[in-house]
Amino acid sequence: MNMPNKRLKWLMLFAAVALIAGGSQTLAANPPDADQKGPVFLKEPTNRIDFSNSTGAEIECKASGNPMPEIIWIRSDGTAVGDVPGLRQISSDGKLVFPPFRAEDYRQEVHAQVYACLARNQFGSIISRDVHVRAVVAQYYDTDVNKAYVIRGNAAVLKCEIPSFVADFVSVVSWHTDQNEDFLPGSEYDGKYLVLPSGELHIREVGPEDGYKSYQCRTKHRLTGETRLSATKGRLVITEPVGAKAPTFSSDSKGSIFERSIKASFALLCQAQAFPVPIIRWYKFIEGTTRKQAVVLNDRVKQVSGTLIIKDAVVDDSGKYLCVVNNSVGGESVETVLTVTAPLSAKIDPPTQTVDFGRPAVFTCQYTGNPIKTVSWMKDGKAIGHSEPVLRIESVKKEDKGMYQCFIRNDQESAEASAELKLGGRFDPPVIRQAFQEETMEPGPSVFLKCVAGGNPTPEISWELDGKKIANNDRYQVGQYVTVNGDVVSYLNITSVHANDGGLYKCIAKSKVGVAEHSAKLNVYGLPYIRQMEKKAIVAGETLIVTCPVAGYPIDSIVWERDNRALPINRKQKVFPNGTLIIENVERNSDQATYTCVAKNQEGYSARGSLEVQVMVLPSIHPFSFDAEANEGDSVQLTCHVAKGDLPLRIRWTHNGLPLFTHLGVMASKIGERISLLTVESVKAANSGNYSCVASNNAGNVSSSAELLVNVPPRWILEPTDKAFAQGSDAKVECKADGFPKPQVTWKKAVGDTPGEYKDLKKSDNIRVEEGTLHVDNIQKTNEGYYLCEAINGIGSGLSAVIMISVQAPPEFTEKLRNQTARRGEPAVLQCEAKGEKPIGILWNMNNMRLDPKNDNRYTIREEILSTGVMSSLSIKRTERSDSALFTCVATNAFGSDDASINMIVQEVPEMPYALKVLDKSGRSVQLSWAQPYDGNSPLDRYIIEFKRSRASWSEIDRVIVPGHTTEAQVQKLSPATTYNIRIVAENAIGTSQSSEAVTIITAEEAPSGKPQNIKVEPVNQTTMRVTWKPPPRTEWNGEILGYYVGYKLSNTNSSYVFETINFITEEGKEHNLELQNLRVYTQYSVVIQAFNKIGAGPLSEEEKQFTAEGTPSQPPSDTACTTLTSQTIRVGWVSPPLESANGVIKTYKVVYAPSDEWYDETKRHYKKTASSDTVLHGLKKYTNYTMQVLATTAGGDGVRSVPIHCQTEPDVPEAPTDVKALVMGNAAILVSWRPPAQPNGIITQYTVYSKAEGAETETKTQKVPHYQMSFEATELEKNKPYEFWVTASTTIGEGQQSKSIVAMPSDQVPAKIASFDDTFTATFKEDAKMPCLAVGAPQPEITWKIKGVEFSANDRMRLLPDGSLLIKSVNRQDAGDYSCHAENSIAKDSITHKLIVLAPPQSPHVTLSATTTDALTVKLKPHEGDTAPLHGYTLHYKPEFGEWETSEVSVDSQKHNIEGLLCGSRYQVYATGFNNIGAGEASDILNTRTKGQKPKLPEKPRFIEVSSNSVSLHFKAWKDGGCPMSHFVVESKKRDQIEWNQISNNVKPDNNYVVLDLEPATWYNLRITAHNSAGFTVAEYDFATLTVTGGTIAPSRDLPELSAEDTIRIILSNLNLVVPVVAALLVIIIAIIVICILRSKGNHHKDDVVYNQTMGPGATLDKRRPDLRDELGYIAPPNRKLPPVPGSNYNTCDRIKRGTVISRGGMRSNHSTWDPRRNPNLYEELKAPPVPMHGNHYGHAHGNVECHYRHPGMEDEICPYATFHLLGFREEMDPTKAMNFQTFPHQNGHTGPVPGHAGTMLPPGHPGHVHSRSGSQSMPRANRYQRKNSQGGQSSIYTPAPEYDDPANCAEEDQYRRYTRVNSQGGSLYSGPGPEYDDPANCAPEEDQYGSQYGGPYGQPYDHYGSRGSMGRRSIGSARNPGNGSPEPPPPPPRNHDMSNSSFNDSKESNEISEAECDRDHGPRGNYGEDSNEAVKRSPQPKDQRTTEEMRKLIESRRQLNETGPKQLQLQQANGAGFTAYDTMAV
Repeated sequence: MNMPNKRLKWLMLFAAVALIAGGSQTLAANPPDADQKGPVFLKEPTNRIDFSNSTGAEIECKASGNPMPEIIWIRSDGTAVGDVPGLRQISSDGKLVFPPFRAEDYRQEVHAQVYACLARNQFGSIISRDVHVRAVVAQYYDTDVNKAYVIRGNAAVLKCEIPSFVADFVSVVSWHTDQNEDFLPGSEYDGKYLVLPSGELHIREVGPEDGYKSYQCRTKHRLTGETRLSATKGRLVITEPVGAKAPTFSSDSKGSIFERSIKASFALLCQAQAFPVPIIRWYKFIEGTTRKQAVVLNDRVKQVSGTLIIKDAVVDDSGKYLCVVNNSVGGESVETVLTVTAPLSAKIDPPTQTVDFGRPAVFTCQYTGNPIKTVSWMKDGKAIGHSEPVLRIESVKKEDKGMYQCFIRNDQESAEASAELKLGGRFDPPVIRQAFQEETMEPGPSVFLKCVAGGNPTPEISWELDGKKIANNDRYQVGQYVTVNGDVVSYLNITSVHANDGGLYKCIAKSKVGVAEHSAKLNVYGLPYIRQMEKKAIVAGETLIVTCPVAGYPIDSIVWERDNRALPINRKQKVFPNGTLIIENVERNSDQATYTCVAKNQEGYSARGSLEVQVMVLPSIHPFSFDAEANEGDSVQLTCHVAKGDLPLRIRWTHNGLPLFTHLGVMASKIGERISLLTVESVKAANSGNYSCVASNNAGNVSSSAELLVNVPPRWILEPTDKAFAQGSDAKVECKADGFPKPQVTWKKAVGDTPGEYKDLKKSDNIRVEEGTLHVDNIQKTNEGYYLCEAINGIGSGLSAVIMISVQAPPEFTEKLRNQTARRGEPAVLQCEAKGEKPIGILWNMNNMRLDPKNDNRYTIREEILSTGVMSSLSIKRTERSDSALFTCVATNAFGSDDASINMIVQEVPEMPYALKVLDKSGRSVQLSWAQPYDGNSPLDRYIIEFKRSRASWSEIDRVIVPGHTTEAQVQKLSPATTYNIRIVAENAIGTSQSSEAVTIITAEEAPSGKPQNIKVEPVNQTTMRVTWKPPPRTEWNGEILGYYVGYKLSNTNSSYVFETINFITEEGKEHNLELQNLRVYTQYSVVIQAFNKIGAGPLSEEEKQFTAEGTPSQPPSDTACTTLTSQTIRVGWVSPPLESANGVIKTYKVVYAPSDEWYDETKRHYKKTASSDTVLHGLKKYTNYTMQVLATTAGGDGVRSVPIHCQTEPDVPEAPTDVKALVMGNAAILVSWRPPAQPNGIITQYTVYSKAEGAETETKTQKVPHYQMSFEATELEKNKPYEFWVTASTTIGEGQQSKSIVAMPSDQVPAKIASFDDTFTATFKEDAKMPCLAVGAPQPEITWKIKGVEFSANDRMRLLPDGSLLIKSVNRQDAGDYSCHAENSIAKDSITHKLIVLAPPQSPHVTLSATTTDALTVKLKPHEGDTAPLHGYTLHYKPEFGEWETSEVSVDSQKHNIEGLLCGSRYQVYATGFNNIGAGEASDILNTRTKGQKPKLPEKPRFIEVSSNSVSLHFKAWKDGGCPMSHFVVESKKRDQIEWNQISNNVKPDNNYVVLDLEPATWYNLRITAHNSAGFTVAEYDFATLTVTGGTIAPSRDLPELSAEDTIRIILSNLNLVVPVVAALLVIIIAIIVICILRSKGNHHKDDVVYNQTMGPGATLDKRRPDLRDELGYIAPPNRKLPPVPGSNYNTCDRIKRGTVISRGGMRSNHSTWDPRRNPNLYEELKAPPVPMHGNHYGHAHGNVECHYRHPGMEDEICPYATFHLLGFREEMDPTKAMNFQTFPHQNGHTGPVPGHAGTMLPPGHPGHVHSRSGSQSMPRANRYQRKNSQGGQSSIYTPAPEYDDPANCAEEDQYRRYTRVNSQGGSLYSGPGPEYDDPANCAPEEDQYGSQYGGPYGQPYDHYGSRGSMGRRSIGSARNPGNGSPEPPPPPPRNHDMSNSSFNDSKESNEISEAECDRDHGPRGNYGEDSNEAVKRSPQPKDQRTTEEMRKLIESRRQLNETGPKQLQLQQANGAGFTAYDTMAV
């Protein structure tokens, strides 16, 4: 048993191996190529690619396949395309790329080429459609519109002539006339003007007005997008008709041809002109005929005048059109051939087919498009020369597999489709895989030849030797086997080879799918040997090829012989060295012979072999045929004559390919060897057909055929008979006949009921005749009757048969099922009509149950007999819902039964919809759903959704109609943010349901949809415009409007709007307004407004444009020049100011002019207006220097005046001397004196005195007198003779007018007379003045002077001169007045009076403050009342506290002056001086004030800080700037337990967010922020904890719990044994400190007293730069200073350190102080006093607190005397009513006595007046700067103040890094809100206090930068008011009292903190110390504490002296105690 098992195992193993081998063979034979496929295009390029050279193009070609096909671009000739640098590239993804190129780089072969895309893989190749690439180089082109000629009333067509080279790319987009008419292509066909789709402008019914217009077309280039107007304008030339005119066409052409693409729109023109206006009709020819029909006009095809417009063309529009034009005179027509091209597309069916070897394959190309010119086929990218739509391959071979493509083309485009032919089954032709090689060997051994072949199916291999098959024998053995991989191995064994075995061996592998062969020679050494050759038979005409079978080796030559002649012997023979003989076109006569082959070797041995060649000749038959058609019974014969061919011949006949059958009467007889005769004695129909004669011999066979046609008359094959059919069945009656030619069978029906007359059957749907058979589908009674069947073929008379067709009808209902409706409650009738053979019975069923009217009296049944059947009616009296049922009537007769159903539908109104709910809603829509109700058996036509606003009634509703098939709908057009009630009703054909229950919804808010209304923009002034508007309509708010964005920009610019936000005003109807400021002068702005709500902003309003008010020109006219014309005229010329500086429209120019010496006096100036750029000034004073200015004037006012120019008028003759006196001097002399002319009109060169004796005809005497002499003594006169005198003055121009005449007579008596005249003298301040008094008289008169009515007595300044004149030296103001001179002698007395005017510089003007802003001060200026000389103007001096003086000129008539461009929130000193023509006067008092604005305000911590695990984000926008824009921030941080701060950035810009990075998670940090603006800086310190890594928070730092007052008292009482000793110890320490302070204050020799107790005047300066002073003050440079840096500034630091320390959680903290970085570098330089003496306090309330204004460095830390403070941070802060006002007292100058009346509030009894107390609760504690609030509002013991060395240089200025109060609440610690700010040291007075500091002294506080607000913290966040929660809401600060009795400028509106304001302002109600010192005395409870007015005056005077003596006297001054003691503190 073991052996068989073992064998079995081996057998199984062998079977498994065989199976695996077989499997692998199968796999090898059939590879898994199911997924593999040839290429298919995914994205095929389009037919045309046009592009501009500026854009370039990319052509994409994508194909799919498996494996992925390769993409190659080729040209149309098949050659591959390569890269052309810069012009053509093939990208890696197969795109053909044409980059943009320059015009000169255009290349025809690249840019105007036909390309194709070829995709190929191993399964084949496909080529895309032709791609016509055309690059268009942008070239200039013009379009033109030419004239068009038209007869009035006809239609005109204007064409836009486009050059041909761009016509493909340029199209007309519009037409325009010169009357601004625009015509665009459109669908309006009714208008006069129509732009046709093809671009022409069609104008119908042309009238004369059309001839006045010119027309231009606008075109657009589709590649470049460029549009342009035509270069020329076309016109219509309109001719008036003269007489009638037959229609004519504009061109001679009688036809045109168009080609347009499908879907295009175009126009067919018919441009005929005629009069009267013709009628134009369009026709279209029916294809293939000459018939035509009118074109059908519809929406797509329209006719406008004579133009036919076709839109969206279809292929059916193609054809020939005829336009016929007729009028009363004649007619004309024109043809147009239209071809509508449709895009080509192709598809091959099937797209893939798998075909077995030898089987046929068929591909069908299905294509669409128009026109189609050619169809072609390609295989694998190569043409196969087939042009039919169907490609058929009869027998598929291996080479047929691959990709086939069908291409269809026309002139414009091409299309392709591809399909793949795969080979199926076994389809591998044989292939020789391994074969034997040529071999040469010796005889004897055996030979083994091997051939291996493969293929599928497996091939058979056979062997041949020299063309003869080798069979197995004793020496030759052939064997073969199949290997495991399917190859066949065949071998040939030759045993002991002989020389004769040599020759050409061949192995042939053959299968049904192909043959493969291999041959090689076997050479065996031996003598030549030729094997025997068999006789070779060959057919004449063929080619003989034979090879001599030679053996033996080596063979030297092989030759062929015939008849012992070596071949070749003619042209047909060819002999080859290998022994092959070829004879072409063999013939029997020349080539049939015996041929001998002779083989020789080199030794001369030879062998011969013979071949007999026999040439055979094929038979050849003479053509034959039957004579003609034969009729049945005729006899016919046919002769077959074989003219050529070898005998023996065999001749036979076939009939239709089959051997002859004798029973058909056909006989064949042979006549000789070569003729056969075919005879048919009597022809029958069966004899017709093809007869063939086949002749054959040994060479082959041939045949020849002829067809016999036999005419046979018709005869019945199947004769029809009478038939009866059931009604409704399909009847079929056969009628068949045959004959030759084949008879035509027709059917006719008898007319009427009897046979006789027949007519053709009408062709209808149910009657047809097919191959003689009559078919009547669904036969009816109407089809009954007699029918005739007729068969005719033209032979004989034909056949016919008459039959009767009868129809038997069972009952039938024409309507099997119908619906019938009835309204509920109304009657209804149901009717059934049955047709068919009577009698018919009808029954009724209801829902398949028998209906019996007896059971329900609502039903009644009636029947009516009709001619065609029976009608049954079922009546229902009133319908109910239950009658909705299926009623069936059943009809029965003898032939059958039928039934019909009526679906009865009882209809009613629907029920109301329910379940109405809201799915979704938005601002304007709501999505609803509901459940469909019962529809009342009538389809719901619609639902009506009714909705209304909640306040409206249901009578005011809106509706939405919804189709009845839906149950969801959207209600739109709602208003946002509105409450609506919504309900729904259903409606069917019957009626409407009840309303559903209403639902209420509120729509969502949306951004406003309305624009603000009534927008007005009006200029307010030159830089401001007021915008007013009203809200949008209420319905368009879409919510609650929060505000508006008002945007403005410069008009006519592309800049974006600048928006400002305005809050909404809730008052109804209230107008909003906004003033836009800081605009440009006289500039047009565009303003838009949009409302916004919480969703967003609404639409922008329309742009409102407005100019700002005209300003005044900012530049004067330039190039001002003057020219003197005459003595009274000057020409002034100028050039207009630059346009940009005009700030408006210059209307006029003003010339301001006055004599130069009166120029200062505005009232004396003259003005002349002119519009031109020059003018002549008339009426001027002669010979006068004039000063002139020119200014331009706009509507805004006068502009800047030009620089004054000066011109002098020409001199002229002078006027007469103003007065003349003639005084008797004696009996022969008269003194003539005179006053100079009022207008000398030049320089007086001389005076001429004329004298003449009166009454006599004597001549006039003249005497010339020099110009400086004002009197003349006429002598040698006759006594007692009157003389007449007059005087003239002369200039270089000539002599002037004569004065009045005066007569005098010489006499002995000479009375006293004064020759001088009354005059007015003007003297200049401090100069000498002389007043004349020239007297005559005899005796000599006595001269006396009176001054202002008082007798003159000489003094050191005034004396009488010998000539009687009065000399005054160094005139002063008091010298002005009247001076009278008296002359007296014994005869008479005389007097004159002079007036003296003293011209002095002005006295100090009055300067008062009018207003302040953040960057400007407005001051009022008034001249001093005592000024006599005219004031010419003011000089305003001002400086910032630490800056340089600047000046500004102010005109004398300016009431107010603005000082602009100042620093925000800074102190300023201002004073003014006046000036006149004498010079500058005295300075006014100094005005100390400040601009508005404060330091930055702290933000709330949650808004500012955003914490994450390793960073903190700072939102700097949360900071408020205090009115002065922020400049930058400094950011520092540290861990809470560290001392040192790390600076993170010193220049963080405002309005940004800043992130502090690289923090550790879950860690407490401190953050310090320093915010800078021009008013100062504010420091805020925050602590925060970073989040954990997971984003959680860490536990807050542990703080002591807040205790209530009761808890605290309870604790104290319970621990008295601890409290009492502590309190006692504290008292002892305090008393000791007081004693030390007293002792120190009394000693004035100590260094420190210089600082602590000095009294310092305004001029005193403490130079802190001295190192010794630094030592004196105890300064030590602090370590580790970190300052808040400011970019670009150097720090002035006060290097000092506090020796005291503050105990805090963070350990030891160092105190630093940082100076305000805005301060000038010369901070510590001496302040020079301005050169203005201080005259004391002239105005307002004088503060007694002079010390505040002379703040010393030594008292910066202290409270100023007479200042009032709020002490915040205590319990009272919670209740504003309990706030106490603490006031400091004036220093007592060392008085240490008690202060009665104030012991309760101010000092304990016996407290010394100037004790330097440092209690923990003092008013300005330095040690308590880190106060923590405990539960009682007091100070926690955690922060016990340590004694601290107080910096003497730091009065109220808190240490600028430690000045914040830390406030703790249960919510964690937070640095107190706006209170702890970096107080600007320059802020002693608040913004509002503009006067305060002027009272104390001339210069305010020279060192006020030390003095700063010492604040205890304004707000306590999370204080005891909210003990339970860490609420960030601060309690309100205590209210400040507002004393209206004080100056209105002293109001403090915003400050809630202790500030320097208290130094400078009045506080009437709160204390009696802020008033004038006199008031203070009256009100003070202790008058002795107050100084009297006199004391104050002395004190101020001493201050002034101190100012002059300088700092040297400081210590002396201090010692005598005359000043205030500077450093007193009080305990609270």
